Amino acid sequence: MESDPRVWIATLRRSQQRLSGLVAALTPEQLRAQSYCTDWSVAQVLSHLGSGAETALIGLPAALGEGEPLSREARGPIWDKWNAKNPDDQAADALAVNEQYITALEQLSDDQLASMKMEFFGRSLDAVGIVRLRLGEHALHTWDVAVYRDPAATVSADAAALLVDNVPGFLAPRLGKALAEPFAVRITTFSPDRDYLLSSGESVSMADWSGDDGAVPQVRMPAESLVRLAYGRLDPAHTPADVSGDPAVLEKLREIFPGF
Repeated sequence: MESDPRVWIATLRRSQQRLSGLVAALTPEQLRAQSYCTDWSVAQVLSHLGSGAETALIGLPAALGEGEPLSREARGPIWDKWNAKNPDDQAADALAVNEQYITALEQLSDDQLASMKMEFFGRSLDAVGIVRLRLGEHALHTWDVAVYRDPAATVSADAAALLVDNVPGFLAPRLGKALAEPFAVRITTFSPDRDYLLSSGESVSMADWSGDDGAVPQVRMPAESLVRLAYGRLDPAHTPADVSGDPAVLEKLREIFPGF
């Protein structure tokens, strides 16, 4: 996995540039239309990104050891404020506060980046971990907006190339839902190349393919598709033609990663 936080920040910057271009092309009616997220309009997706950026910006001093972490109680009023905005303001304000947060990250010194730390569900995240969380959310929700106008849209290649390495150890055990019966599949990717064994038993796990894991079915897909699969965004209508494998196996993978 890429260990330079500035590479992650630069990729987040490019994701923001993509999102800004997408939003600029939307009419007020399109902002109010259904996004890929079942319960949210396009504007509500942007509002979610805006509230997330605001909480991240407020919490940045704590991550740098210069303040107290943002409490859960303090997050509620932030969400309420964003939910109360009209769709046009949700879109404009989301772009603005995401810009502020990314700029703040870009302006951190090397020493500050080296000292960053945040507790997240029992794990201590460093600067890469913190920005990785934000990039995953930003890039995938940017796709939620992009796919509204382009059903063949993909997650940006640079973001997918970084985020694919987050799937085995972080996303799969947290987002994966074990099937009723044991199941295993070899997943190979390209752009970039990866080779994994996914196992569903009492829980879901992924590990590097060892070559002696027995006879299991295999699927092959772009790394970008694996990232979307992990986030529940590889339904049949949005599965590229270069994803190969038994359709029944792919359907089991969609059951394991239903999204949220």
